[in-house]
Order: sequence, then structure tokens, then C-alpha cells
Amino acid sequence: MKYNKIREEELKNKVGADWFRQFDTTEIIGNIDFTVFPYQDNLFGRTPLLWAEAKTGNFDVATMFVQLILTIGKARTFDKTIPPAFLGAFDFKKIAFVPYINVQDIFYINDFNWNVTPSNHETKEFQLIKQRIEATLKKNTYVYDFENDEKELLAFIKNNVAKATTANKLKIDKNNFIPIYLRWLETIKPIIDVNWDELKKANILDSDFYLADLFVDDKDTQNIEDDLSIRDNLFVVFQNEGYKIAKENLKQMFDAVIRLKNKDTYLHFWKRYKRPPLKEFQDYIIERRDLMVPQDIRERKGAFFTPRIWVELSQKYLTDYLGENWQDDYYIWDCAAGTGNLLAGLTNKYNIYASTLDQADVNVMHERIDHGANLLKNNVFQFDFLNDDFAKLPKSLQDIIKDDEKRKKLVVYINPPYAESGDSKQRMGTGKNKANVASETMIYKIHSDNYGTATRELFTQFLIRINSEIKNSIVAHFSTLKFVQSQNFRKFRNYFKATYKSGFLVPANTFDNVNGQFPIGFYIWNLKEKKNIESFKIDVYNLNGYIGEKLIHTHIKGTFLIDWLRSYYDKSGYSLGFLRVNGPDVQNNLGVFITSNPTENDIKKHFIYNITLMNIIQMSIYHSVRISTKATWLNDRDQFLFPNEGWQNDLEFQNDCFAFTLFSNNISSSFGTNHWIPFTEYEVNAQAKFESNFMTDFIKGKIKKESGSTTLFEQSTTTENKPLVFSEEATAVFDAGRELWKYYHSQPNVNVNASLYDIREYFQGRNDKGRMNSKSDDAIYTKLIAELRNKLAVLADKIKPKVYEYEFLKE
Repeated sequence: MKYNKIREEELKNKVGADWFRQFDTTEIIGNIDFTVFPYQDNLFGRTPLLWAEAKTGNFDVATMFVQLILTIGKARTFDKTIPPAFLGAFDFKKIAFVPYINVQDIFYINDFNWNVTPSNHETKEFQLIKQRIEATLKKNTYVYDFENDEKELLAFIKNNVAKATTANKLKIDKNNFIPIYLRWLETIKPIIDVNWDELKKANILDSDFYLADLFVDDKDTQNIEDDLSIRDNLFVVFQNEGYKIAKENLKQMFDAVIRLKNKDTYLHFWKRYKRPPLKEFQDYIIERRDLMVPQDIRERKGAFFTPRIWVELSQKYLTDYLGENWQDDYYIWDCAAGTGNLLAGLTNKYNIYASTLDQADVNVMHERIDHGANLLKNNVFQFDFLNDDFAKLPKSLQDIIKDDEKRKKLVVYINPPYAESGDSKQRMGTGKNKANVASETMIYKIHSDNYGTATRELFTQFLIRINSEIKNSIVAHFSTLKFVQSQNFRKFRNYFKATYKSGFLVPANTFDNVNGQFPIGFYIWNLKEKKNIESFKIDVYNLNGYIGEKLIHTHIKGTFLIDWLRSYYDKSGYSLGFLRVNGPDVQNNLGVFITSNPTENDIKKHFIYNITLMNIIQMSIYHSVRISTKATWLNDRDQFLFPNEGWQNDLEFQNDCFAFTLFSNNISSSFGTNHWIPFTEYEVNAQAKFESNFMTDFIKGKIKKESGSTTLFEQSTTTENKPLVFSEEATAVFDAGRELWKYYHSQPNVNVNASLYDIREYFQGRNDKGRMNSKSDDAIYTKLIAELRNKLAVLADKIKPKVYEYEFLKE
């Protein structure tokens, strides 16, 4: 067999290389085993060509497809990103394809439990899906044997998969037709060749052209012949690759076909959507054309303006949780509305309330209402949520808040401001602190004792008041993760009891005026279901779409990595150097380093730990675990934890961390004897004897540990411990470092006791401000240091899985 007796990861790699080498098969989407994308983006991003299930062994095709369908359905991946043209399944012997469109209806079946384990083939859900799709698979599946059908398989990929960029589209319904319209305004309206001012005089709006586009089929044929109610209500129709005015009294005035300036842009845009809208929503969309007015998207962008892409997504998540008719069944209050951009796309103005601190913003919203915005003036009002009494609210909203049952149907839907008091940075907006803005509110004064430092931030003050005075409601809000993860929010979590229902994380820099690399989340909490905030799964997106899930953890005092390190604190041992520690999350890794010269300020703040013979391995583990983990926007707030006991028996891991630390520290001989030289004089052809051979003696097991020793020279060198044994990756680091040390010691008049830091300083020099230059003019040194860094990167990659295995970080 072509791929017999190999692991699943290897199987996926080989299938990608052997059959799909002209495509990108590296992208990961949720728990889907294998994906295929074109390398080139089109105007709207890359369209997926294939999602596939991979199996080692020999499975029947239907079983593999059922597991794939359950995987997609459980995560609702089909609803979070554009589905592919084909679904696929392969094992070591064969590969099968089925057009997605032939099985997509399975994802919309009612009353189906998707929360089963896809790999469990014995569940009733697995069997039900199998029964539902077997007939479809027999009729529409293409199956190829890797060995016997090579030519046919290559031809299928070339003629079908490679060209199948339009096979699948998102269905249009009552909850997404407004967000699609907002995108249409940006992309399609500018390429319609017409004088919009002239049309506006005749009460023909851009929304009429949008409706004309909606009610065509996949062949761009107006799909209204059988529905007179739709035909009679369209003012514009699409025909002959252009638009015609359908209003009887205006046909003579606008008798020419209105053309498109760019047909390719038009076609690319509508490739994403299945037209016409779903039958059951067509009348509703026609009736609600009043929601689609140009003025309704002229939001004034403020410091906390929520990007439209995340507004749309948040409303989709609310729909998924509360139901298709949630806007009719629930009340909505944005109590930090600004100019109302978070409410764009909502349809039931009688259930929407919007309040904001500034009267100027109220005036903007009222002006928008005058021009057709889907809000009621009486429901849009000035209100300082953190200071004003609820008696100032409109009576209808007061009635909702006072009524126990109605309050359960109130969704407080907000993207609150992020200003902090004290000297903490404002994480959103300008990044500058708003002096005293958070510490002068009524909510701060009432609740600071109970909620602690969490009250220093405005966004948590909103949550505190909602939790205290709008009990049992539903909160749907944007914010950072700190209220869930930060140690400073422990008191807050003691009082804020709720059940997490749904949400997603996105990069912070997709918001206006935010440059940081960290996650911002949208969270839905049910305050009626009171639970401690603990671990929960949340979806993850970037600008390209859904990329998977992340498990978020909350932690209590005493469970952090620094708590583990404290048990190895040695105040009395001879000092080899100093470990500078920092805050427990990944974003603070840059503040972790090993030095010979700690600052007085760091010592006063207890950021400095003494490195001695008794704790050098543990200090190296702390240092390596932190430094080998590079910060990304997604892991930026993840916190390093008290590890499990697995590391204690893993000597290879300990020695890997020790080797990594030896070649990634800031030790300098300028501040005392350098005990960190990892080679003997003979290995590097030193020009004189080193002041200290501690490190090579330690590696060789020549130094006996004796607790309480105040000098290295008091320790016995007659009793040998076991020498350290290094992995292949760690040995490669030593080899690369040895060549660098040799080259340094071949230079004239060098410091024989130089550390790696000293060697870098020698070759790179310093600028006029005293900072070490980032590079050197010495080509040989540049090559050697690059090789060392490359080997260190390989070693770091080896350490990273152990970081999670031993739970220094949790996934």
C-alpha cells in the first residue's frame, strides 16, 4: 500500500506533497484534519477548496465523511468561515471527494445534538448522520485509489478541485442580510455606473440595487417570476449584466441599462453568497428595506469604534445563542453606545435602547434617525452609566429592569471604554492613561472595597453595575481577557458569578487606535446562571476568518510559576548570577533575563532571585520556559503556572533548559568573576587560564551540592556527581557556541574571561548612546552568531511541547 504503516501527521504531509503540491495545505481550521487553499488571494481573500478527514488504516468512505461532518457541525465551522468547494476523506489507500453543496443541508437539520465526540462511531448521532448521507455519497462521491488511479486522481484535482472556487456560498437570512448590505455598499455600490444624486431625487436608493442583486439566482437571472409579491416590490431589477429601473412611473426617465464598471469585482463579491435569500426570509427582507439606508452607516469613528466585521460576528453569536428571532424576543440596551455603531444591523427598533455619556453623541444618533437610522428617538438618550441613577432612564426601560421576568430577557450589549486610573496603561484607544477618570465614578466609590483593583478600570465598572443592579440579565460585551485571567481581578471574580455561553477572540490591532499584540474578546454571560468563572472554550478569529478554539483558564493565588520558583529561593548560597523575574503572563517575557548586575529598583521590588549551585537547574527551567515561549497576539495574556511533577524525572528536559540558559543570558565579566563559561580553555584555545571553571566542572559532575555554602571553593571537588547528558539539539548548541568562542579567542588582546554578552559587545560595539549595536561588520562573527541563534531556536522548539506537557502553560 502506498502510505501503509505511517502516522496520521505523516500521512497528511505526504498526501499534501504528493497530490496537492500546487496548493497551500498548511492552514489549520479548527479540528479539521486537512485543508487545501489556493496560494493566491482573490479580492475577498482565499476561497477554501477542500476540507478533509484523514485516517491511518483502511476505513469505509461513509464513516470517514460522517466523522468529518460531525467535526464541522460541532464547531459550526461552516457558519464561521466560507465552506469549501469539496469535502474529502482519505486513508493510506484511497481518497474520496464529495461536493460540499451536496451535503450542506445536513448542517441545518433541526433538533440535532452536535455536541458528541466525532470519533465515537457508536453514538446514535453518528449513525443518524450516516443514514442521512449514505445515499448522497453513493450518488455524488468520487473515490480514487492512490496507486491504481493515479492519472484519474490528478485529472480530478486539476479539473475540479483547482477550478472549484465558486462551488459553495453562504446562505442569506434575516440575521445577515444587513451585514451583507454594509459590505455591498463598500464593494459594489462604487462600481455601479450611475448618478446617485439623480436617483435619490426620484427616491431610488442604493438599497434598491442591493435588493435587485439579492433576488437573482446563481446565473444572475432575476428570480422573481413565480413570486408576484417580490416582483411588485422591487424598484430595480438586475438583467443583462446590468440594472433596470422597475418603477412604472420612472421607466421612461431611466430607460437605459445601468452598467457595472467592473464585472470581475461584482462576480467575486457574489461568489460568497447563495442567492436568492432563503425562501422563508424573502418577504421579511423586502418588508425591511427601511433598514437599508446610506445614512445608517455613517458612524462617527471614536476611540472605541467596533470594527464592522466584529459587530457582524457578535450579532451572529447572539443569534446562535438566543435563537433566530432573538431581536423580537429580547430587549437590547447598549449603555456605552457612542454613536451607535454596535447597533448597526439590528432590526427591531422597538426593542433597542442606546445611551451614551456625551450629548453630542446623542445628537449624532438623533440626526441619523432623521435620515432613516433604525432607532427610536425616545430610546436614544444621554445617560452616565457609571454615575447616574436609574430613575433617569426612560420609563419603558425602567419597567424592564424592575420586572424580574422581563429583566431575564434584557441583553446588555456593549463595547465599553477601557480607561484606567492610577499609573496603568489604557489598553484600548490612545494607550494613554486618563487621569482619575475611573477612580471618581459613583461605581468606584461604592464597590472598590469589595471588587478591589478591578474597579480601577472603566470596562469592569460597567460589568460591576450590571451584575449588581441588573441581576439575571444577559451581558454581551467586548473587552480584554484580564477580568478573567489577571491576578488583580481575583476579587472581581469572587463577586461576578455568571455562566459563559459563547464568544470569540480577535486581534486587538483590528480595532481603531489599537496597536498592541493581544486578544480582545466578545463574551456572552448569563447572569441568572450563577457560577464561578473557571475554564471555558472560546472561538478564535483573525481577519481571514475562523482559525480554531482556545481554552481560557482562570487561576487562583499560589498556582503561578513564581510560586513554584519561590521554593528554590536560596539567600545564603554563593551567587553565580541573578535571575530577573517578571509578571506571570507571556506579554512580560521580555522582562525575564539573567544578569550579573541587577538594579536597585528591581531588588527593592523583589524581582531578583539569587542563582546558586543549589538552584541553577530550577532557575534555568524558569528562564528557558519563559524565554522559549514567544509572545503572539493570541497567547499574550496566557499565564505561566505551577507545573505538575513530570519535569522532576525528565533529566533531558532539565538539561535542555540548562543548555538554553547558558547561551541566552546577559552575564558579563565586567561585574565580577564570570562563572558561566561553558567550555574549558583547551576547547576554545584560550590565550590564558579562566578565572573560573565552575560551569564545565558542574557539567562534568565534579561539584558536590552542599546547602548553605557561601563560596564555590568551599565545595568538595573530590566526590563526583553524575555528569550532565545533553540531547542532540542541546549538543548542537554547544558545538555552535564553541566555534564562536574559538573565533573570539583567536582575536588579539581579548578578555580571556569573556561571557557571551561580552563577546557580542566586542564584535558589535556600541552606538553614541551607549547601546549595543544590533549587528557587526565582521562577516565571520555574523555567520557564527547566526548559527548559534539558529541552534538555540531549534532547542527552544524542543522545549516548547514540554512547557505544555508539564503545565507551565495550559492550552
